Formats: sequence, C-alpha cells, structure tokens
Amino acid sequence: LVLRNESWLTGGTEGIDGVPRPSIFGLSTTPDLRYYYLCLFVLVLAALAALGLIRSPWGRAFLALRENPIRAMSLGVDTRRYILMAFAIGSALGGLAGALYAPLVGLVEPASFTLTLSFDLLMMVIVGGSGYFAGPFVGAMIAVLLPEWLRFLESYYLILYALLVMALLIYSPTGLVGIVDRFV
Repeated sequence: LVLRNESWLTGGTEGIDGVPRPSIFGLSTTPDLRYYYLCLFVLVLAALAALGLIRSPWGRAFLALRENPIRAMSLGVDTRRYILMAFAIGSALGGLAGALYAPLVGLVEPASFTLTLSFDLLMMVIVGGSGYFAGPFVGAMIAVLLPEWLRFLESYYLILYALLVMALLIYSPTGLVGIVDRFV
C-alpha cells in the first residue's frame, strides 16, 4: 500500500523508472556479465560476513535465542537486544539485495513485490534447510531450477513440483541440507 499510495516517494503504481547501473571505480557495469560478477562478489562478501557473524559470540547468542529463548534469557542473553539486532541485520541485507535488484531490472514498481515473491523466498529457505548456513543457497537453486527441469510436463509441472515440495516437508522438515547432515 505504501508503494502504491506514496507516489511522491515511489512513483505510485508507475514505479521508479530508469534506475541506472552503478560504475565501480570508473568501470561500467552496463554489460550484463559485469553486473553479474558485481552481484556475485557482493553475495560472497555478504555470505562471508554472515558466516563470520555466526561463528562469533553474537552468533552463538542468536543460535541460543532461536533454539530456546527462555533458556537464552536465563543465561544472560539480552533477548530484546538480539531480536532487534537480527531484524536490523536482516533488513540491511534486504536493502542491499534491493539496491542490486533495482539496477538489474531498471524499474521498481509495486507489482514486483507481491505476496507470491515472499512465499517463494520462504520456500527457498525451508526447502534448503532453515537451520543450516548452506540451506537457503541450496533451496534457492532447487526452487529456481526444479520448475525449469519439469517444464517437459507442460501444464502438470506445477502439480508435480508442489507434490515434491510437500513430500520433502513431510519426510524431512529440516530440508535438503538436513538430509545430507543426517547421513554424514
């Protein structure tokens, strides 16, 4: 609603058009391959920063808070502070993703951010394994590639895709990485 109604900020239903691609140290990212490498570089940096955060004392506090908030509070973890920090870190990463997405498509409009997109992102995390670092990466790969691999079924591919995801959630609630972790 804010994207649609606050036209002075977002352009309303028309959106913001003509978002330029950045240039890094004078090097243009206009060719698609260069922009891909820029996005890949930012992804690697963000993943390494997240991995460093997970392995730090803050990461252990986040893990304790996720597993059992009451126990974490009894151990002296300021749960309110860490919840706010997790929200802020997630928001910063979402903003970074948006800053990379806008120049990619060149247009930011309300129709780009539907509830379906949120469900797809949530499904990527769940299918890969929400408790594992590599889970969202694996889930994103599967959620993007599996429907393409099933296209030969024409109109039935979405049904088979949904059945495969439901079977995964029934037999392995920890996701695909959880299956691998179980056997290793």
